[in-house]
Amino acid sequence: MVTTALLGTDRRALPASVHTPGKEAPIALLDAAALQTVRRRAGLRAAPAAALPEPAAGDPRPPLPPAARRRLATLLTDQPGTGGGGRRGAAPDLMELLPQWLALANARGYGAPPELLPALLNAARGRTDLRPQALTFAGPRALWLARLNPDWKFALRATPGGGVTLPSADDAPEVQRLWEEGLFAERVALLTALRAHHAGTALDLLVSTWSTERAEDRLMFLDSLRTGLSSVDEPFLEQALTDRSRNVRATAAELLSALPDSALAGRMSTRAASCVAVDHTSDTPTLTVEAPHECDAGMERDGVTPKPPAGRGERSWWLGQLVEAAPLTTWQPRLGNRTPAEIVALPVADDWRSELHAAWCRAAVRQRDVAWSRALLGTPASPDAAGPGAVSLAERAKLLASLPAAERADWVAGFIAAHGLSEAFQLLGVCAVPWAEPLGRAVVDSLNIARDAGSYPWSFSGVMGLAERCLDPSEAVRLEALTAIPDEPENASPGAGGYWSEAFQRLVTTLRLRAAIRDELPPP
Repeated sequence: MVTTALLGTDRRALPASVHTPGKEAPIALLDAAALQTVRRRAGLRAAPAAALPEPAAGDPRPPLPPAARRRLATLLTDQPGTGGGGRRGAAPDLMELLPQWLALANARGYGAPPELLPALLNAARGRTDLRPQALTFAGPRALWLARLNPDWKFALRATPGGGVTLPSADDAPEVQRLWEEGLFAERVALLTALRAHHAGTALDLLVSTWSTERAEDRLMFLDSLRTGLSSVDEPFLEQALTDRSRNVRATAAELLSALPDSALAGRMSTRAASCVAVDHTSDTPTLTVEAPHECDAGMERDGVTPKPPAGRGERSWWLGQLVEAAPLTTWQPRLGNRTPAEIVALPVADDWRSELHAAWCRAAVRQRDVAWSRALLGTPASPDAAGPGAVSLAERAKLLASLPAAERADWVAGFIAAHGLSEAFQLLGVCAVPWAEPLGRAVVDSLNIARDAGSYPWSFSGVMGLAERCLDPSEAVRLEALTAIPDEPENASPGAGGYWSEAFQRLVTTLRLRAAIRDELPPP
């Protein structure tokens, strides 16, 4: 039959066993092939049945209320609407509401409906930003499903130890066995879990095998000490300063510099203090800077990188590293017992101001020092949007993260009032969600001013997107008046009024959806 099919029935006659009177040869051939296929399938010997998988672990969390379950199904299946010409239109972007829905459901402690887990995992597969919240909400069943479907293997990779159940800290023999025999991911997961609750046990495990670990593994293990870092870790970290790996040495130095009473912090404090002093000979007290003239072996051992990046001078590079690693408590007694704000306000001789202040910024971020962060931020209305001490708005955003949430929101609201929204985008990203009332009001007022001025509307799309996610839903009432198409000034961008109307309609609709989601997910 195969030969006849290859050559064609007009060139090769059908075998007598296949030929059927009254049927055309091609049809008879196809019928015979179909019959033979059924014969072969029917004649296969049944294979042994595969073992059923173990049932998934139970999820003790309460189930979703029916309205919230329906909302989740809608968010997982609906696609964001788009208008013509690249405009998003007035319809809300439901996929952008999914991360907020998941965050609220996790905060309220609900468990995922089993029938929606495949759609949830598919959504998380396509969006890495969604994975942490999605996997938390999916719970243990996500790992069970991921072991059965290769498309969802990311759930195993995202779980410490690949979803392996870790032994109890009290089970010393099993902890030791897993540490000595486990896969790398399992060992990292074990060390991280122990570090959170039994820091000393985790350190003892690390010390026991440190000398035999690979350099890249030592670096990952060392990073776990950030959790619960204390003076107990100092002797081990001091030893790590002489490690063969430059990255391990640098990480050990960074961890030690975060311990203000460590010997390394003391050494860095002495070095940095010798570089900065107050000159009282001029009419106004002025900071003078004498940057290091060399990077000696002791500095290298304590984490100072000797070779600067392209475009940086050696001395300024070394100075910045010393000041960044020195405890900020160094400076008040060294500089006349002035407050951080008074120190930052002092003039700096010989154009060292930006270098010195930038290093203090990095130190304040590393040490999460509120007083220094506040001083380096300065007032939000300062003429220079980059601030008195920050070298960029990105640095200012990092400093803001050290402040309490309410103060952070008030500061950014003042910044928006002084500098507008175009400079504030990075700063808005570090504010707590939903935005506090003063900050939300400042954002809405600035958008309204831009709308009335006929400003180019698309330049505010990023802020609009943030507002949809971060404004308090109660702002919807106040925004309703802005949904109408405004009269466009003569110098306005063509079509700007329609765009602003659509954008505010979408914002109002999104805020009302968020309010509905909040009501549908009450505390259990």
